[in-house]
Amino acid sequence: MSDPILAKMSRVESLWERLVNAVLQRDKTGEAAGGGPGQGRDIDAILRAADELQAEDPIIARILCEHAYSLAEKLDPNGEGRCVSQFRAGLMSVIKQRHEKSAVGTINRSQDINRLQGFYQRYREKNNVDTLKEEEKQLRESGAFTDEIERKTVERKRILANLKVMEHVLENVSKEIFEELKHVNDSNAGMSEDTCVAYNIVPLDAPVTGNATTAFPEVQGAVAALKYFPGLPKLPADFPIPATRNVDMLDFLHYIFGFQRDSVCNQREHIVLLLSNDQSRLNIPGETEHKLDDAAVSNVFLKSLDNYIKWCDYLCIQPAWRNSESIRGEKKLLYLSLYFLIWGEASNIRFLPECLCYIFHHMVREMDEILRQKVARPAESCIPVDSRGSDDGLCVSFLDHVIAPLYEVVLAEAFNSGNGRVPHSAWRNYDDFNEYFWSPRSFELGWPWRTSSSFFQKPRPKRKYELKTGREKHRGKTSFVEHRTFLHLYHSFHRLWIFLVMTFQALAIVAFNEKNLASRKTMREILSLGPTYVVMMFSKSVLDVIMMYGAYSTTRRLAVYRMFLRLVCLGLASVFISFLYVRAHQEDSKPNSDSVMFKLYVTVIAIYGGAQFCFSILMRIPTCHNIANKCDGWTVIRFFKWMWRQETHFVGRGMYERTSDFFKYLLFWLVVLSAKFSFAYFLQIEPLVSPTRMIVKHGDYNVLTVATLWAPVVSIYLLDIYIFYTLASAFLGFLLGVRDRLGKIRSLEEIHKQFKKFPWAFMRVLHVPITNRTCNPSHEVVDNKNRVDAAHFAPFWNQIITCLREEDYITDYEMDLLLMPKNFGSRLVQWPLFLLSSKILLATEIAAESKSQEEIVKRIEKDVSMKYAVEEVYYSLERVLITTLEAEGMFCAVRIFRDIQDSITMRTIHLDFQLQKLSLVITKVTALLGVLKENETPEHAAGATKALQDLYDVMRFEILAFDMRGHYDTWNLLTRASNEGRLFRNLKWPKDPEMKALVKRLYSLLTIKDSTAQHVPRNLEARRRLQFFTNSLFMDVPQPKPVHQMLSFSVFTPYCSEVVLYSMAELTKRNEDGISILFYLQKIYPDEWKNFLARIGQDENALEGDLHNERHILELRFWASYRGQTLARTVRGMMYYRKALMLQSYLERKAGRVTDEEESTLYGNDPTDAEGFELSPEARAQADLKFTYVVTCQMYGRQKQDQKPEAADIALLMQRNEALRIAYIDVVDILKEGKSHKEYYSKLVKADISGKDKEVYSIRLPGDPKLGEGKAENQNQAIVFTCGNAVQTIDMNQDNYFEEALKMRNLLEEFDRDHGIRPPTILGVREHVFTGRVSSLASFISDQETSFVTLGQRLLAKPLKIRMHYGHSDVFDRVFHITRGGISKASRVINDSEDIFAGFNSILRQGNITHHEYIQVGKGRDVGLNQIALFEGKVAGGSGEQVLSRDVYRLGQLLDFFRMMSFYFTTVGFYLCTLLTVLTLYIFLYGKAYLALSGVGATIQERDILVNNTALSAALSAQFLIQIGVFTAVPMCLGFILEQGLLQAIVSFTTMQFHLCTVFFTFSLGTRAHYFGRTLLYGGARNVINSVCQQYQAKHIKFSENYRLYSRSHFVKGMEVVHLLVVYLAYGNDEADSFSYILLTVSSCLLAFSWLFAPYLFNPSGFERQKVVEDFKEWTNWLSNRVGGIGVEGGESWEAWWEEELSHIGTLSGKIMETILSLRFFLFQYGIVYKLNLHGSDTSFAVYGWSWAAFLMILVIFKAFAIIQKIAANLRLVRRFIQGLVLLVSLAGIILAVVLTELSVTDIFACVLAFLPTGWGILSIACAWKPVIKRIRMWESVRSLAWLYDAGMGMLIFLPLALFSWFRTSKHV
Repeated sequence: MSDPILAKMSRVESLWERLVNAVLQRDKTGEAAGGGPGQGRDIDAILRAADELQAEDPIIARILCEHAYSLAEKLDPNGEGRCVSQFRAGLMSVIKQRHEKSAVGTINRSQDINRLQGFYQRYREKNNVDTLKEEEKQLRESGAFTDEIERKTVERKRILANLKVMEHVLENVSKEIFEELKHVNDSNAGMSEDTCVAYNIVPLDAPVTGNATTAFPEVQGAVAALKYFPGLPKLPADFPIPATRNVDMLDFLHYIFGFQRDSVCNQREHIVLLLSNDQSRLNIPGETEHKLDDAAVSNVFLKSLDNYIKWCDYLCIQPAWRNSESIRGEKKLLYLSLYFLIWGEASNIRFLPECLCYIFHHMVREMDEILRQKVARPAESCIPVDSRGSDDGLCVSFLDHVIAPLYEVVLAEAFNSGNGRVPHSAWRNYDDFNEYFWSPRSFELGWPWRTSSSFFQKPRPKRKYELKTGREKHRGKTSFVEHRTFLHLYHSFHRLWIFLVMTFQALAIVAFNEKNLASRKTMREILSLGPTYVVMMFSKSVLDVIMMYGAYSTTRRLAVYRMFLRLVCLGLASVFISFLYVRAHQEDSKPNSDSVMFKLYVTVIAIYGGAQFCFSILMRIPTCHNIANKCDGWTVIRFFKWMWRQETHFVGRGMYERTSDFFKYLLFWLVVLSAKFSFAYFLQIEPLVSPTRMIVKHGDYNVLTVATLWAPVVSIYLLDIYIFYTLASAFLGFLLGVRDRLGKIRSLEEIHKQFKKFPWAFMRVLHVPITNRTCNPSHEVVDNKNRVDAAHFAPFWNQIITCLREEDYITDYEMDLLLMPKNFGSRLVQWPLFLLSSKILLATEIAAESKSQEEIVKRIEKDVSMKYAVEEVYYSLERVLITTLEAEGMFCAVRIFRDIQDSITMRTIHLDFQLQKLSLVITKVTALLGVLKENETPEHAAGATKALQDLYDVMRFEILAFDMRGHYDTWNLLTRASNEGRLFRNLKWPKDPEMKALVKRLYSLLTIKDSTAQHVPRNLEARRRLQFFTNSLFMDVPQPKPVHQMLSFSVFTPYCSEVVLYSMAELTKRNEDGISILFYLQKIYPDEWKNFLARIGQDENALEGDLHNERHILELRFWASYRGQTLARTVRGMMYYRKALMLQSYLERKAGRVTDEEESTLYGNDPTDAEGFELSPEARAQADLKFTYVVTCQMYGRQKQDQKPEAADIALLMQRNEALRIAYIDVVDILKEGKSHKEYYSKLVKADISGKDKEVYSIRLPGDPKLGEGKAENQNQAIVFTCGNAVQTIDMNQDNYFEEALKMRNLLEEFDRDHGIRPPTILGVREHVFTGRVSSLASFISDQETSFVTLGQRLLAKPLKIRMHYGHSDVFDRVFHITRGGISKASRVINDSEDIFAGFNSILRQGNITHHEYIQVGKGRDVGLNQIALFEGKVAGGSGEQVLSRDVYRLGQLLDFFRMMSFYFTTVGFYLCTLLTVLTLYIFLYGKAYLALSGVGATIQERDILVNNTALSAALSAQFLIQIGVFTAVPMCLGFILEQGLLQAIVSFTTMQFHLCTVFFTFSLGTRAHYFGRTLLYGGARNVINSVCQQYQAKHIKFSENYRLYSRSHFVKGMEVVHLLVVYLAYGNDEADSFSYILLTVSSCLLAFSWLFAPYLFNPSGFERQKVVEDFKEWTNWLSNRVGGIGVEGGESWEAWWEEELSHIGTLSGKIMETILSLRFFLFQYGIVYKLNLHGSDTSFAVYGWSWAAFLMILVIFKAFAIIQKIAANLRLVRRFIQGLVLLVSLAGIILAVVLTELSVTDIFACVLAFLPTGWGILSIACAWKPVIKRIRMWESVRSLAWLYDAGMGMLIFLPLALFSWFRTSKHV
C-alpha cells in the first residue's frame, strides 16, 4: 500500500476516538435530530466489536461498520449537525480503508445476513459460550480475584459483548430470527445480568452454596441459635422472608419495630459473627452437633450490654430483666439482637451511648408486653402519633419515630454553633445530650417520646449579624460548660498548682531562714501553708460556681446545692484558718508566749491533714473503692464523698489501679519531684535570697525590681518539672526497652549470626504449639526438633522474602539467596544461601591444610554454617549424581560415595583421599552443575558427558590414594565402559522441578562468594524490616491460638478526598524547577526503581516513556503510589492481614490432617507446603470470618457522580482486593410533599466478579450525618459495617507489612492477658515513620515521632498507666467502645483532636490502655516545613480545645495525684510548658528592658548585687535547653542507642546538627506555643488547616506564601524579640562577659533567627537568585492588591488575608485579653523618651506627654499621605508634588530640631525604637475593637497603618535573603 494511503488511514484513525466521543456526547445531551436515545451508545459498541473481529473475519467487521453507519444517518437525517456529519464522513472512510485492507474486488452484500448468522454460531461454539454461565457462578461463589481469573473475566466480558452486538445487528437487519437464537439471546442476557443477592461475608440471604463460611460448625450453630423460638408470636403471612433461610428472631424485631431491611441483614451477620467467634474460642472438643454453647451466648450478651447494666445500676433502676442468670439463651439473644438493631440504625445518636441505653430499656419493655400478649403487632413507639391505636395503613419506622426526633434537635444545635464560631457555652454538643440521660430526670421524656419536653426544644436559628434583643429562651448545657478561658488550667488541675505553689512557698521560707528548720520561727512560717491551701481551694470552688454558669437549669439540684455549700464552707474555712494563723502568729511571735491559738491552729491543721492522708491511703485499696462505689446510693456516703472528692458522674468512677502499679508510678514521681525540688532550691531559690535582701534594703524600687528578679525563676519553676519528667522518662524508657529485649538484633550481621535461632524462636512465639517438640537434650531428638522447626518456619520466611521482592525492595538474586528450602523430609536442616556462601571453599582449604580427620572435623564444626554447608553439598551431590547417572555411571558414583563413607567411618579420610587436590573436584563438579541447571539440549548433553568424564578422571587419577586403586575388578569394569563410551552416555536429565531446584541450589552453594552474600539485602528498608521482625521473635509475645480460635477483628480507615492512586499525569507533571514526582521518587529510591523495572521485564536503564504496555503503566502507578502517602499503599498493607491469616490457617489445617508421629518425623504428606494457599476455599473463608477491612470513603458517592478519577481508582482497589469494602454516604434527591428533599444513605459496596460496584447494604439516615468533626462523623457512619471483637484504626497515610501481619493474632491475645486491675480496652501499637528518607525535615519528624511512639508510650503504658489514644494505629476492644460512644468524639471544634478523646473516654469508663512493641505498622508524616507547621498548629490548637473539655476536667479531678501529673505533662501540660518556655524568654527580656530603662539596672550593677547570679543563669540555661530541643533530643538519642547502637546514635545525632535541627526545633516551639495560646484565649482552632494528606514537597515555596503563613505566629514575635534585644543592648549595663548576658543574647538571637528565617532556610531553592527575584515581584504584587471582600481569598490580596487574620478575635473576652496583652508595647515609649539627650535629666510626666504629641504628629503626616493618595488619584504629578513637599518639610523640621535643640541623631533612632511598638500596640487594640473603630470611621486609617507595618516587616525579612542570594550566586559564578 502506498505511503499516502497509509498516511490518510493514520490521520482518519487518529480522529476516530474524538469523533465517536463527540457523537456520544451529543446523543447523551439529546441534541441529535433523529433516532431514539441510546443509538450513539449502540454505535460505539458496534464499532468496538468490529475492531475486535477485524482480524478474525474482516467481512463481519465490514458488515458491523456499515450497520453502524446506517445508525449514524438516523442521528441527524437532515444533515444539520456538523459534528454528526464529520462522524459519518470519518466512518465511511474507515469502512473503505478496511475493505482495501481485507479484500480486492467488489463487495457482495446479498449473503451478509447468512454469513453473519453462521459466524455467530461458530463464534459461540469456538468460545464455549454455553459453559460461561456455570463458570461465572463458580467464580462468584469462590470470591477469587487472582490475575488469571481477572484475565478470564475480561475475556468473558469481551465475548459476551461481541455476541450481544451481533444479536443486535441480526435483529435489525432480519425480521426472521430463529427461535433458537431467541433462546440463546435470553440465555446470554441472563449471563450478563447480575442476579445474585449481594452479601458481605456470610451469605445468609444469598442463594450461594459454594461459600465455605457457611460450612463452619460455629457459623451454623450461630445461625441456628437465632431461629424463631416458640415464645415469639407468629408473623403475618405476607411478611417477606427470603426463600434461602428460615424466619428468625431478627425478622420478628424487624416487623414490630420497623427497622430497615438492610440494617437488619447487616446486624444479623454482625451477631452471627460475634457468636461464632466466641463459640470457636471455647474450643469444645468433639463437637458433633452444630449448637451454640450457652457460655458463648452469655459472654457476648454480658459484654454487649455491660454499659446498659452499669447505667441501670447508676440510676438505681431495675434492668429490663430481673436476673441475667435466669434468662434463657433465646431471650438473651433476642435482647442482644434488639440492642444491636437499635445501635445499627441510630446514626449520629450512636455518640450518645446512654441515650441508646434509655431507648433500649423502653423498647425491651415494649417488646416484652407484645410477647406477653402473644400477638405480633407494630410497637407504638415506632408508628406516627395519629396512627396509634389503629391497625390500618401503619407506617412502622424506628428511624422516623425514635431516632429522627433526637437527630433533629442535635442538628438544630449543631447548626446553631455557626460551624464552631459560636462559643461552646451557647449550644449543646453531643456530650450535653448524652449526659442528660445520666439523671433520673431523663425519664420525664417518657415513651414514646414526649417531644414537648424542653429537651427537644430547638434553638432559634441565628441570622448573620443578628443582634440579641433580649434573653433568648434556650435549653442549657448539661453538667459542664466549656467556657473559653485559661482558668480551666487551674480549674482542672488545681491539685498540681496548689502543690507547686505550696512547695515553692515552703522552699522559699526555708531558704530565707537559712535552712534552720529547727527554729520556731521557721516552723511558724511553714505553717502558713495552711491558709495558702484553703484560699486556693476556695478559689477553685469559686471557679466551680463560675464555670457552671449556663448549666444550672439542667444540673441536678443536689449538685448545685453541693457547689454552693462547698463554696460557703471553704470560704468560711479560709477566713477561719487565716484568722487563726494571724492570731497564732501574733501571739507566738511574742517572747515566752504559750499561745492557745497556735495550738488550736496546729490541731485543726493536723486533723484536716490526717483525714486527707487516711482517706487517700484507704482509696488506694481496691476493696475500699468497690465498697464506696456500691454504697453510692446512700445519701451519707454520697455527701461524704462530695465533701472530699469531685461530683460523681456516670463516668469517672473507680479510676484506681492495682496497689503494686500505684507504688511503681509513685516511685517514679518521687524521683522526678526530688530532682525538681533540689534544682529549684539550690539553683533557683536560694541564690536569689541574698540579692533580694539587698534590693529591699537599698531603694524605693522594691516591688517591681524584686518582681523582675523573681519572675523568670518562678516561670522556670513552673515548667522545669517537665524537664525532669522528660529526662526520667527517657532513661526509664530506655531501661524498659532493654528489659523487653529491644535492640537485640540491630544490624545485618546480627541477623546472620542469630539466624539459626530464628526457627526455634518463631515456633515459640508465632506458631501454634505442635506435638512432640520435646526438650530432650539428646543429639538425635534435638536435631529432629531443629528440622521440624525449620520446616515450619520456612514457608513463612519465604513468603516474607517473596513480599519484599513484590514490593521491589530486593532483587531476584537477593531473593534466591534469602529463600529457605522446605526442609521437609530432608535428613538435615537446609539454610538460606546467604548463610552458606563461601563455606565450601573455606572447608576445602581446611581439608587441604589439616593433617588428620579429627582436625578437619574439629575445625569445620567450629563454624556451624560451614558444617551445614559441607553436609548439604555431600548429600545433595550424591542425590544428583545417582539420580542423573545410569548403569555403570551410577555404579561408579555409588561406589565412590560408599568408599568415602567407609573412610569417614574408619577415620582414614585423610589417608584414602588426596585432599590437597579437593579443589579440582570442586571445579569439575561446578562445571557439571553449570550444565545440568540449563534445559536439556544436545549441546548441553554433550557438555554434561564431558564434565562427568573429567570428574571421573580427576577422582581416579588425582584424588584416590594408591591403595584405593587396588579395586581392580571395579576399575576394570569402569575402564571398559569408559573406553567403549558407555560410562556416561545415558543421562536422566533433571527435569523435575524439585530436582532442578536442587541442582541450582547446589551450584549456588559452590559459586556464591562471601563478599556478595554478607550484604544481602542491601536495601535499608528491607534490612530494617527483617531486623525488627527477627528481633520481635525474642520478645515477650503471647502464645497465639489457631486461626479458627483467635479473636476476630476489623481494620477501619477513614478517607475523604486524598490521593488514592497517582495518575501518570500527576507523576510526570513537572514543577517550576522541572522536577516531577516520578523523577523525585526515582532519585530517592534508585535501587527500588531498578528492581521494579526488572520485575516487569524492562531494562534497568529504561525510562517511564519506554513503558507502553497498559499493565506496565498500571504497575508503574502502583509502584509510585506505594512510595507515597496514598490510599493504595494503605489498602495493600492492610490486606496483608488477610494474606497472613490465609497462610496460617492453610498450614494449620494441613498439619491437622497429619498424625503426631508423621509430624514429628516429617514423613507422609507435607504439612508445610504453602503452595496454593491463597486459592484454598477453607483458608479464604476462615480469613474472612476473622478479618474485615472497611474504608469509609465519605465522598465516594459524589466522586462517582462527578466521575472523579478517585472514584475509578477506588473501584480498581476493590477489584484487586476482594475483601475490601467501601462505605460511603449517598445523597438522593426525592420529591416530598411537592418539594425537593435530600435523603442520605449509608452504603456498603464491594467489587463483583465483573469489576463493578455491588451494593451490599444501604441504610437510610435521618439526615446529613456530618454535624460535627468530619473524621469522627465519617467513622461513625461506617462503623456499623465492621465486625469482630476488635477494630484497628488506620489512617489513609499508613502502611503494613506481611511479617508484622503474622503477629496480629498474638496481639489480640493481649486482651486476655493480665495488664492490671482491668482488662485492656485499647492495645497500643508501635509505628514506624516511613517518610524519614524524603528530606532532613522529614527525618527530624520521623525521629521525634519514633521516640514518642516507642520510648514515650512504653513508659506511659507501664508503669505510669496513663497512655491515651493519640490517633495512632491502636486496636480497640470493639464491643466495649461501640457500646460506649464509639472510637472518637465528634462535637464541633471542642473535639478537634477527635482521636485522643477515645482514650479519655476509655479511661473514664474504666478502661485500660496498653502498649506493645513487638508489632509495628507504617506511618507517613509531613515532609515539608509548611506541612509540618500546619499539622503541629492543628494539634496544638486541638490541645487548646482539650483544656476546655469536660473529659480533661474529669480526668484532672478524678485521677489520683500521681497519675494526674502523668496525664497533665503528656497532654495539655506539654503545650503549656512550651508556651511558658517562650514566655520565660519574654519575661527575661522585658525584665532586663525595665531594669535598663528605669536605671535600676545601673544601680544594681554598681553594687554588684546580681553579678553572675546562679539563679538567673540556671533559669536561662533551662529555658535555652528547652528552646533548642535538647530535651526532645534526649529520648531520641537514647532510642538510637537502644535500637541502633552507640556509634550509629552518635552519627545520627551529629547528622541532625549539621542539618540545622536546632533551628527547626526552635521554630516548632514557636508554632506550638502560638497556636496553643491563641486557641486557649481566642479560639480559632478551626482556622488551622488540616494537612492530613501529606505528599512529597519538591517545589519552591513563594515568599508571600511563607509570609502569610508565619507572619503572626513567628515573624511578629521574632521582630518583638529583636526589638527587645536591641533595647536591652542599647540601654543595659550588664557586663558583656557575664554568663547570663551571653546566654540571654545567644538564646534570644537564635530564637529570633529561627522564627524569622527558618521558613527560607528549609525552602527548596530558597536562596537561588532567580527565585528570590520572582518571589519579590510576586510578594509586591500581592501586597499592592488591596482589594478585599466576598470571594477574594487571602492568597490573592493582602487586605483579604489581613481580614482573615483578625477573624479569631470574636468574643468580648478575646477583645479584652488582646487589649491587655497589647499594653506591653506602650512600655517602650514610656521608658525610652526619658533616655533622650533632648530632655537631659528631666523626669517629669510632661516629657512623656510631649512624646505622644510627636507620635500624633507622625500619624498626621501619615494620614496626610494617605489622603493625598486618595484624593489625587487622577492627578499623578500634583500628588507626587504634594507628597514630596510634605516629606521635605518634615525632613527640614527634623534637621532644624537637631540644629537648634538638644535633639541628636541618636535620639532619632531612639524615637524609632519607642514609636514602632507604640504604633503596633495601637494597631492591635484597634483590630481587636474593629466594630467600634468602624463606627468612628477610622478603619481605613487602621488598615493603611497595618499595611505599612506588613510592608516594612516583609522588607526587613526579605533584605537578608536577597543579600545572601546575591553573594551565593556571585560566588557560584
